[in-house]
Order: sequence, then structure tokens, then C-alpha cells
Amino acid sequence: MLIDKAIKGTPLGYRVVIITLDSHAAGPCDRAAERLANDFPGLSVEVHAAAEWGENPSALARAKESVAVGDIILVNLLFLEEHVKAILPSLEARRDHCDAMGAVISDAALVKLTRMGALDMSAPQSGTMALLKKLRGSTKPSAETGEKKMRMLKRLPKILKYIPGKFQDLRAWFLVMQYWLGGSDTNVESMVRFLLSKYCRIEGWKDCKTVAPKEYPDVGLYHPDLPEKISTVLTDLPQVKNTKATVGLLMLRSYVLSDDTAHYDEVIRACEKRGLQVIPAFAGGLDSRPAVETYFNDGSGVKIDAILSLTGFSLVGGPAYNDTPAAVEMLKDLDVPYLAAHPLEFQTLAQWANSSQGLGPIETTMLIALPELDGATNPTVFAGRHGEETCFGCNLKCSGQGNRALAPCFERIEALVGRLEKMADLHRSEVAQRKVAIVLFGFPPNAGAAGTAAYLSVFESLFNTLNAMSARGYTLSPPQSVNELRELVLKGTAERYGQEANVAAHVSADDLVANTPWLDEIEAAWGPAPGRIQSDGSGVFILGREFGNIFVGLQPTFGYEGDPMRLLFEKGFAPTHAFTAFYQWLKSSFQADAVLHFGMHGALEFMPGKQTGLGSTDWPDRLIGNLPNIYLYASNNPSEASLAKRRSNAVTITHLTPPLATAGLYKGLAELKDSLTRWREMSAEKPERADLELLISEQAKAVDLDGEDPKTLWIKLLESEDALIPEGLHVLGKPMSDKARSDYLDILADSSEETKLRVNKLLQVDYEIPAILHALDGGFTPPVPGGDLIRSTDVLPTGRNIHAFDPFRMPTAFACQEGEKQAQVLLDTHESMPRTVALVLWGSDNIKSDGVPIAQALALIGAKPRFDSFGRLAGADLVSLEELGRPRIDVIMTLSGIFRDLLPLQTKLLAEASLKAAQADEPAGMNFIRAHALTYAKEMNVDIETAALRVFSNAEGAYGSNVNQLVDSSAFEEEDELADAYEARKSFAYGVTGKATRNPELLQKALKDVDLAYQNLESAELGITTVDHYFDTLGGISRAVKRAKGKDVAIYISDQTRGAGKIRTLADQVALETRSRSLNPKFYEALLSHGSEGVRQLEAQVTNTLGWSATTGQVKPWVYQRLSETFVLDDNMRQRMAELNPTAGLRMANRLLEAHERDYWQPDEETLDALRRGADELEDQCEGITIAAE
Repeated sequence: MLIDKAIKGTPLGYRVVIITLDSHAAGPCDRAAERLANDFPGLSVEVHAAAEWGENPSALARAKESVAVGDIILVNLLFLEEHVKAILPSLEARRDHCDAMGAVISDAALVKLTRMGALDMSAPQSGTMALLKKLRGSTKPSAETGEKKMRMLKRLPKILKYIPGKFQDLRAWFLVMQYWLGGSDTNVESMVRFLLSKYCRIEGWKDCKTVAPKEYPDVGLYHPDLPEKISTVLTDLPQVKNTKATVGLLMLRSYVLSDDTAHYDEVIRACEKRGLQVIPAFAGGLDSRPAVETYFNDGSGVKIDAILSLTGFSLVGGPAYNDTPAAVEMLKDLDVPYLAAHPLEFQTLAQWANSSQGLGPIETTMLIALPELDGATNPTVFAGRHGEETCFGCNLKCSGQGNRALAPCFERIEALVGRLEKMADLHRSEVAQRKVAIVLFGFPPNAGAAGTAAYLSVFESLFNTLNAMSARGYTLSPPQSVNELRELVLKGTAERYGQEANVAAHVSADDLVANTPWLDEIEAAWGPAPGRIQSDGSGVFILGREFGNIFVGLQPTFGYEGDPMRLLFEKGFAPTHAFTAFYQWLKSSFQADAVLHFGMHGALEFMPGKQTGLGSTDWPDRLIGNLPNIYLYASNNPSEASLAKRRSNAVTITHLTPPLATAGLYKGLAELKDSLTRWREMSAEKPERADLELLISEQAKAVDLDGEDPKTLWIKLLESEDALIPEGLHVLGKPMSDKARSDYLDILADSSEETKLRVNKLLQVDYEIPAILHALDGGFTPPVPGGDLIRSTDVLPTGRNIHAFDPFRMPTAFACQEGEKQAQVLLDTHESMPRTVALVLWGSDNIKSDGVPIAQALALIGAKPRFDSFGRLAGADLVSLEELGRPRIDVIMTLSGIFRDLLPLQTKLLAEASLKAAQADEPAGMNFIRAHALTYAKEMNVDIETAALRVFSNAEGAYGSNVNQLVDSSAFEEEDELADAYEARKSFAYGVTGKATRNPELLQKALKDVDLAYQNLESAELGITTVDHYFDTLGGISRAVKRAKGKDVAIYISDQTRGAGKIRTLADQVALETRSRSLNPKFYEALLSHGSEGVRQLEAQVTNTLGWSATTGQVKPWVYQRLSETFVLDDNMRQRMAELNPTAGLRMANRLLEAHERDYWQPDEETLDALRRGADELEDQCEGITIAAE
């Protein structure tokens, strides 16, 4: 750990204490103290870095001790509430007892503590403060360049010099800021001399000689081989011989001036070693535009092939605010790849290396999330500080013996510069010579899913993309048709080798042993090479086909499918031999210049490793290596897309989701509505009304709506008719049809005419394939917020790099209002006041709604978010019971692994809300959280902090409950095995530190008290039967609750896809989706028009329905009966599925039989026999294909 020390001098003498964000000024202060020692005997200068306090509580204790005896105290660069709150009481206690206290460039609460001579910033506004405000102008975040602000800062002391009296202390305050921002050894020494001369109580030290701050270029160049290390002239930079490419590096001026540059030096050396000419530039403040405009793009043309920011912040604004539009415009003008790396300041390199989390909540937000808003890619740790311990992040085992200077992480820099080189090469490469690997997905295996992706017609889209690449000049000959393309990739030699796709290559076991760096880890999990997955015993197969310089390959599966014991592991494990060999082959044998992951989504980014800030031991980082990764992703999924960006260095390219339309009514439902319409229009006195009601009853029974009165039937029919459904799958390169576009615009009826005209225009143009080609050219892909088109038309145009919402701003004020309303609707819906609610929270739902589900949890607890003076999320506060007007509900919050990764600040927020509620001195009858926490604390013999833990998720770096995998592979005998899997994977409690501790006992106790389970449905494109994640999470916890309580609890879905939303029981939601989607010809015919992929999507609907039966038992038997009649018992439909995708068709039939065997549905013998015959026929069709191929 880092050890705070007095830099020089005797601690019992005169103490200058500096409290700042990080330790970059420690070096200049150390060296300044040495030079000051002769003139000021007994002087000590101490630097305490707030960034160290979170991981090293003793560092905070030492800072408080120093403040308590400090004589001159300087505070700067403290903005985060957790830092401010930690040190503020100590500063307040010391303020009136020290010679001077000054706070600059910090939170307002700290700045107000400034007391320097006659300057007292806590006093009521005086003429001095009024002048200050007038001189400095607005303090609100703005797009003003850092260069302009620095000019203002230099000008103010010159103006104030001629104003006598107490204005000289205001001038001194500005000079301190100027000294600090110009933080070289000279300026730090001069600053200390200046403060001593004006405010020191020791007479002999007063009025010592001082010099004005030494000025350095606000914008300049840095290179360790320059005579003065700094220059403003581009031609002064050393030139690299045989330059491959030129890259621009952005650095922080403060680090350059403080000579804390070892990390920059190593990046520069690594670039030059690879033949990259570097232009290392810096700018004053936290605005990089002046450096970019001066050296990278000066108006005469762009001078670089890639840009790498080493600042760790957004390009314009830094951590306090960010001007994304300005940054994006600058990057669009450059049109080169933009990479962002970051040094560690909140933990040591050893702590990071040992952490399964990787970066902490603040680091993830500042260093990754905010730069992503500008379009940054390839987030990489490249430096940090060493503590006393050795770093075991790689084989180098570095140690700095407590040196507080930033140290380069040599292994990470080598990886970073390798990626930078490949991206620059991509920018300069000739199209005809460029080799691209296009990766398709096929999960689950042996399910007819090869070459499928969510929302996307993969082979139609791939066909259009290959033809566009050919027209662009790539060396390839595309197939003549979509069907030929599918046959070449998925058939070919597939049957001969018993594989799911054509065998493109074979990697022998000897090659695996010789060329797999992590062989021992893989063999520990999967046995000796080549393993059994995608193997013939002598090696592993690479599946796919080469089309000239383009390889279309099928990504191997995880490997644990069908293995119940592996699915119960708390964490992940090594990928299979086949999975590892696939990516090694792409890099080494095929020698791809870039990889294009085609659709949503694969397994690479979900492989084991740190959540963020990956290192050399993390599997996604190992496998992707330095290969540029372009990833085609649905525009409505910012959460999983962000995971792909952060864990596999992806540049995402958004594509539209399928067009939406209202479901309408069909067959018996339409006839029932006609009868109900007549009934509603008929006078109650008419005698024929009774006959009509009898007809309605018979018609309702025919469509499985019997037992409902006409008024309820009318409402349910309208719900079915108006439900939004996706029509088919999206096809790249195929603009939306006029009708589909018209239907979409109808759904946007509440939007302005201007918005609808814009949407109509954008939907007629293909932005997606051109964006893929541009990214493969090594151009800049502008950022775009992810979301649903019907919620936010800002997702258009597609073809941009998706990002999530700014985590500092979530939940928004609007989200809090909506969350409070929806929480109240839930309470009103349930039959009684629940004491405990089990709430499932997903990252995507919160990102797209700006945090509405988070706000629901807070509202149930009776809490609200707290924001600091910059509008950044800082924590949670309780709403008073008087204002709440009801008891506080205990909320068990289970987070998806992606929520945990992308929203760490919100994880802490929810944990703090629960803890504060548990600690509140309130009656147990009005605070169920406190009542339960006190009981748990007593029964478990733990403290209240532990008993109040209510936020649960996976272990750090692990994802999902694996309930879906058990269901998909039919790998469970008893339903309680699903509860086992859920509890094993989701029993990690996250507290106010944001870190996880395994606590299955607490989870089980909390589950026993659950009265209802609940989840939001936010995307119109999705239903709870569309994807397996819903029953994996909400179904999983519901099963665990049932086992813990010994009985079922109510399960609700809050449908927020339209208008004010509606809460339904799970059974009603499944029934609605079955009618509006699965059984609706408008829905399934649109899917079947895409061939094999459409059948796979329909099979998934049936499998997911069975998942709900397995986890909740709340699927009504008629659902399986109607699915059977529609898809398997109908001869024509069965034959269509057999022709299009017999494997998926057979799985569907077997799922329906499995539902019977598990007693979820008991058809009559005639139906059961027919279903078995249908399944046999589909199986014969599958076997017939195989026999014919042989």
C-alpha cells in the first residue's frame, strides 16, 4: 500500500499540509522541501492524496492527523463527495487555528473554508467576493476552452496587483492556483515560499524573497529526449526512421510539469520501437482541443493515423463535466481511431492486479464511462503507483517500494501500443490487401442456431455486407445468393465431420500444446488438448469458410452446455481448447487485420476476468489480443454493447431492430371482438343480449379466455390488439419498407411533426453497411446513446458506436418521478402491503429509461438519490416517514452482472439506501428493512451493516444465474436444482464500498421474507418469452423464494413499453405474449420469411415458455396446447419448419413433449400421440438430411 510520509523536514516543526486528489505533486514537493530546508529549518511539506483513501483507510487517518497540526493547509482538486465528506470536519476544526487555509479548484464547501489574511470566503458576500465573481465570470460548466480559462487565470493577479488592501489576499489566492497549475519543482518551491512570506507566524520567515509563478506553454509537446523535455515546435520532436504510421498522444500538462512522466516515457518508447512516429501533446486544464488543433489537425491536414489519450478523462472537461458534442466534432474532423488509456489513481497496481473487480466504481465512471461518451475505444490500464507490495499482474512482478511516482505497467503498455499500431495500420492499409474475419454465433449448440443473432437476419445481412465489401475493393468473390452463402458456411463438410458448419481448418493437438500460452489453465478445466468440444480427438476444428481475403467463421460455444455441475460454479472458468484455438487461428494463421463480430451477441466478452480494467490474466483480453474488433450490435442494447466495448475492445456499429407494429387480432380473437362490439352497443333491455352473451362465452372459451366477464374480455382483447410486436428480423442494406415505416410513424404519434419527418427520412437510408466499411477503414465511429427508437429517436441514424447514459446523472429527476409512480402502482396492485419485495434490475432497462427501475427500488425503500454541487450522483438519503406516508418496504435487489459492471455507482447508491434505512431510529412497524435487519443480525450474529445488505449479484467477473442454461439443455431433474443454481451464482452481496462478499445465508433468510417478485419490461422489441434472461433472473429468484418459503408468491411484470405502463401478473403476461406473438400469424409469418433463422426464433419462444413453467409454474396449460396445434400438429407448418430448420423444429416438438413429461401440461392421449408422431417425423427429417449427405 502507499504510505504517506512527510516529504522532508521535522514533523514537530512548521508544517505545510497539502490535501489533493492524487500524488503527482509528491515529487515536486519532496524536491522543493530539500531546497527549502536551509532557509526554513524545521519546515515539512506533506502531500496527502484523497484517491488513496478508499483502498487504504490508514492514509485517510494520516491525512486527518496532519490537518490537525497543520500550520498552512492547501486543498486542491477535491470534487468527489466521498473525499470532501471524509476530510471536511478535520479542516473545519483546524481552520481557525492555523496560519492560513486555502482551497482552490475544489468543491464549494471546501473553497468556502479559505482563510488567507483578510480573505475569508465563508463570510457574507463582501465587495471582495463580488469583485471575484465579476472578474471570473460564470463558474458553471461550459464549452470554454481550457486555454481561454488559463489566460483569464494569469490575467487576474495582474489586475488585482493594483488594488490595495484586502484585495491582495484575493490576489494571493489566485497566485496559489497559478503556482499549483504550473506545478513544476520551481513553482511548487515558489508557492511554499510565497505562502510563508505572507502568512507564516514565524517572524524570521516573513517577507522572504518570492518570485512570480514561472510560466510554461499552455499547449505544447513533450518528449523525454528533448533538451528541455518541452517544446512548442513540432519539428523539434525526434524522428523515427522507417516510420510505419504517426500517432497522436494526449497527456496531462500537470504530470509533465511535475516531472511525473515515467509512464508517458514508456508509451513513447514502445511506440517508437514499433516504428510509430509520435506526436506527444498536452494542453492546459482538461480541454484537449487546443493540443489537437495545434499539432494533430492544424488546418493544413490531419497529421496522424490514430489518437491515444493518456489523460484518463473525457477530451473536453474532465471529471467535473464533459462537453461531448465539442469532442465528437473534433474527432469527426480527425477521422482516425480514438483509443483511451488510463493510469490508476484510486488503487495501486498490485491492488488492481489482485482484484477480480478491476476498476472501482469511481474509476469505472471517470476513466471509462465518460470517455465513451466521446467515442473512446480500447480502455486500457497503462500505469499506476506501486505500494510496498509486489504486483503479480504479469510475469514481471514489478515493485516500487512505496515510490509515489506513477509507474508504467510494462505489460499493459506493450498490449496497448500493439493495439494502437494495429488500428493505425488499419487506417493506412490498402483495401485489396486487407484481411477481415467475420464471426458468426451459434448458441445454443446443436439447436439450429448456427448463424443467428438477436433481431438480425444474419445471412441476408451478411450477403449484402460481402457484396458491399467486394464493391469497395476487398479481394473476395461473394456467393450468388443468400442460400448459397448459407450452404457454403453451414453445410459443406459439416456432416462429414459431425460439426455445425463447414470445416475450414484443423488445428492439431501438437499445435495447441506448442502455441497456446495458457495451456495449463485450459487443461485444468477441460483436460488434455485437444479436449472433446469441436474435436476429432487429434485436434480441433475451425468452422467457417474463406471467401478470398474474408473469412466467415462460427464462434465455438462456451463448452459447459449440458453439464449441470459446471453450471453450478460460482464463477466462470477457462474457455475450451476449441474456443481459444479459434481466436489464435484468426490472429496467427489467417492473419486477420480486423475481426467483425456479426450481430448480438457472442461469448468472447463474457469470458472470465475482471469486470473492467482487464489485465493479462483475463480471458477476453488474452483472446482478442491486439486484433481490431468491430462489433455489429442492436441499437436497443447499450448495456451488453458496453460490455463488449470494455471487455473485448470493440468498436460497436449499431443496427436497427425489426420494425414494430401493433399485433392486431386474428381468427377467433377477431370474431370475439366483433361479438363484444355488438354487445357493448346493444341496450341491456334487448332480449337477444342474453343469446349474444352465451355466444361470447363460447367464443371466449374457444380462445382460452373463458371465465371472464364481457368487460374484462374487452380490455384483454384491446391489450392483445394494441400490443407492439416486432415484424420479422432486420436486414442490413435493406431499407425499411414504406408500410413498415408508416406503421412505425403511427407508433410515434405523440412526437412532433419535425421529429416524424426526420425519422421518416433517416429510415430510408442505409447507414449501417457504410459504417462497417468505414470502421474497417480505420475511421472514427461517432458515439450514439443506446435505446429504443419509440422512446428516443436519437438512436438514428444507426451505424454509430453505442454508449450508455452518463452514470453520474442516473437516476434523473424525471426517472425518480416515474419510479415513484410505478412503485405506488405496484403497491396498489398487490392484495396487501408487502413487507419484502424481490426486485430484478437489469442494466439495459435502467440505461434506456435513465434509471426508472432504480428509482422504483428507492421509492419502495423511501429514499432518494443525492447529487453533489456538480450534479453528480453522490449517494442516497432517506425520505422522512411523514413524507413517505407508509412503511419502508424491504427490497431484495438482484442485479444482472451487466448492471453491476456498468452502473457501480448505482450499486453503491442502492446499498447505501438500504443501510441508512436499517440504521434509522424508526418503529419496526414502519420500517420493515430495519425490522428484518435487526432480526438477521441477531440470528446470524453479525453487525447491522452486514444484516442490511440487500443488493445481490454474481461474483465479480461472472454473469447470469445459469438457470437458463439448465433449462435449455434439459439438465435438471427437480425444479429446486434451478434454485440451487440461482443461489450459487447470485449469493454475492454488494455493500456501500461496491465490493462483493459471498453471503448465501443472508440471501436465504431474506428470500424467506419475500412477499412478491417483480421486474420491469422496458423494450417493446422484447417480451418475457422472447429471451431467456427473464426467466433466468426473475424466474430464478422466484424459484428460490418458493423453496425458501415453501409456497408460491405473487410475480408481477411491469410493462413500461407504452404510455403510463401496466402491471400484470406473470401468468397474464405470458398469456398476452402467447396471443400477440407466438400464435399470431402476423408475428410468426414475418419470422418464417427469413427462413432458418425465423424457425430458431420461434423455437426459442417455446423454450422460454417452458423456462417459466420450470421456475414459476405460472404458465397455463392452454398455452402448450395452442403452440402444439399451431407449429407441430399442423401438417403444413411442420413441413415448412422441417424444410427451413429441422433441428430447431425438432427441438420445439421435444420441448412440448418435455412440458408434458414434467407435468406442466397434460394433453389428451390423442393430442399426445399426434405430437409424438410429429416429433418423430421431424427427427426423421434431420436424420434423412444426414443420411443423404453421407
